[in-house]
Amino acid sequence: MWRKAVVVVWAALVPVVASGQAPRTDTSILADIAREVEQYAGFTVFDEVSARVEDGRVTLRGRVTMPYKVDVIGARVSGVGGVRDVRNEIEVLPVSQFDEALRYRISRAIYGNPAFWHYASMACPPIHIIVEGGHVTLTGVVNSEVERMLARSLASGTGAFSVASRLVTDAVVRVDHEK
Repeated sequence: MWRKAVVVVWAALVPVVASGQAPRTDTSILADIAREVEQYAGFTVFDEVSARVEDGRVTLRGRVTMPYKVDVIGARVSGVGGVRDVRNEIEVLPVSQFDEALRYRISRAIYGNPAFWHYASMACPPIHIIVEGGHVTLTGVVNSEVERMLARSLASGTGAFSVASRLVTDAVVRVDHEK
């Protein structure tokens, strides 16, 4: 009986010892996933991807502007150490000349405003502009409540049918992270 239990425990530890690493936490896997998505050159301010990790199983959600991005992002995430499985629920936004023009108008309005110049110079600016059928959703993280309200105000003056803001501040993200 004890010999069988020892063999089972030893067999369970062999992959960890063989790899020389302890099992990764979901938090560290999530951080690597975020880095992989942000470093993908095809990921722009017009795309939005979020991930959830439970025991190494990843669920990707969001919306992107081109179909090939769904596969590329899924492949990049599956290559992250500790990821066991990827469930890719990323949707592709419909093609529309009106939406495309609106994306660029809103982008110029927000990132052309002096209050947001420090974001515009980043490799992956934090305010994402999702446009579908003339309806706009702003997502991402900003430094303050003033920036959150200003971004929404600037987007509202561009001819969009509606503007929803899912922008959050750094303070809210820090509080959520501490929980």
